[in-house]
Amino acid sequence: MRIVIIGAGRVGSRTARVVQNEGHDVVLIENDADKASRARNEGFEVVHGDGASEDVLQSAALDDAEAVGALTGDLNVNFAACMVAKAHGCRTVLRIDEDYRENIYRKYADEVDEIVYPERLGAIGAKNALLGGNVTAIADLAENLQVVQFTVTEDAPMKGYTVGELELPSRARVLAFGKKNEPLGLPLPDDTLEVGDRIGVLSEFDALEDVRQILVGDGEGGAR
Repeated sequence: MRIVIIGAGRVGSRTARVVQNEGHDVVLIENDADKASRARNEGFEVVHGDGASEDVLQSAALDDAEAVGALTGDLNVNFAACMVAKAHGCRTVLRIDEDYRENIYRKYADEVDEIVYPERLGAIGAKNALLGGNVTAIADLAENLQVVQFTVTEDAPMKGYTVGELELPSRARVLAFGKKNEPLGLPLPDDTLEVGDRIGVLSEFDALEDVRQILVGDGEGGAR
């Protein structure tokens, strides 16, 4: 999945790192030369320019992107970037910092898919909004260790199996299980995996894609 993130500051860079660690193709757009240079030195693909400019967004291969996260500290830039990205068929995430501005932006941002407060949610919240779908990151426990919730889909290879029959990578462990529309609880070996059920997994980053394919699958339901 290709993701464009506007803003290489603290929120944008952290979100980009989390998303990139999961194997997604990420490009950052940053107007500040020093921040752009720092992001390049950290190994990111970076476009130096104004994220509110359609030309700059296009130079980041916007038409090949599936999601755009406007995560700068400038609400006007974020709003403009989301409007351009939405016109190009991308999922859009708008960052807002101040609570009292939410109603204003919700009024004029009907086409925006998600509005996030990264200061409250952290990079995990911003990443969840970008990816959507049936995979929800819950917490980073360490640089390479994460708790993730997966929702079982029709395409899941393990659909119909029990928790006791799950064969996850050695670097992943089942922590919780919940039937569709019911709270998560401790997993029991006889719990059967059905569409809509949720499984909480502790996993190293490099094993997450294998876990996703087992619990979500490769069909449309697991594309994000």
